[in-house]
Amino acid sequence: MRLYFLFFLLFASWPLSAQKLAQKQFQLMGCWFEVKVFAQEEEEAQAALAAGIAEMQRIEALISSWQPNSATSQINAQAGQQAVRVPTELLALIQRAKKISALTDGAFDISFAPKNSPWQFEGQTLEKWPKTPPKASSANWQNIQVDELAQTVFLPDSLMQIGFGGLGKGYAADRAKALMQKMPGVTAGLVNASGDLNCWGQPPGKAGWNIQILSPDKQAPPLGYLQLNGQALVSSGDYEKFFYYQGRRYAHIINPKTGLPTQGIQSASVLCPSAELADALATALFVLGPDKGLALIDQLEQIEAFIWLSDNSYRCSKNIEIKRDEK
Repeated sequence: MRLYFLFFLLFASWPLSAQKLAQKQFQLMGCWFEVKVFAQEEEEAQAALAAGIAEMQRIEALISSWQPNSATSQINAQAGQQAVRVPTELLALIQRAKKISALTDGAFDISFAPKNSPWQFEGQTLEKWPKTPPKASSANWQNIQVDELAQTVFLPDSLMQIGFGGLGKGYAADRAKALMQKMPGVTAGLVNASGDLNCWGQPPGKAGWNIQILSPDKQAPPLGYLQLNGQALVSSGDYEKFFYYQGRRYAHIINPKTGLPTQGIQSASVLCPSAELADALATALFVLGPDKGLALIDQLEQIEAFIWLSDNSYRCSKNIEIKRDEK
């Protein structure tokens, strides 16, 4: 995967340690995941690893829109018909998603109208711009009806759907981290959800988790690295899903207001205490663009961002700390 041209974990220089490492790679949410857990004893590391994976599998069953029996699929199936009673956890997640939509002026939106979409992102070059159907007027986060007392969610238009591709991996990483870091003997760990990173503690012999920043230009040297200490670092990029039209590259991330694909940004990465919030903000940066996006980030506490533009130049938030020499 081209994901590693953005951030590469500097694992190779870990010294030998009395701490035990348990790790596993697996498929989840249609993506690859990797979890690493350090603990005092092998059994403790393995127990935490198993618990973290089980928690993320539970989250997938809750938010999945491709598993027909999930609560999310039931909401979508009843769009335009009736409200659906959902678990408190999902209700809260939807409410937080709506707050992020308000924060980003609608640049992040879990609602969409899949039956109206003409877009395919398979790396192809388009000879003709697709005939774009009118965007469903109700496919808007403000029209997601949540009744906290009845614990229901209702989508008022039959074309309208919701999906958690913009924050689901981040939420799962947050939940797994919260569970694993409290388990006996656990000292440090990292959840890597297809490049969406969430960590805690310090790996043996290191002051933090060092993430090298690689340029999209493979001939260019690394820009430097970021050191994570309990934060999440989440990236959205056009490295897998895109198309070209008249020499321009368009990303799979859709502007919710126009219904059109975004352009001008190759990747957007957000450093934040919450992987869920970082996940959503990284998506929003594609829609907002570097100027408006970084202006928003600079107003938020404990949140930084780094953007690779289409011409291989970069922009970043004012307080991000890019280290040059690994320590």
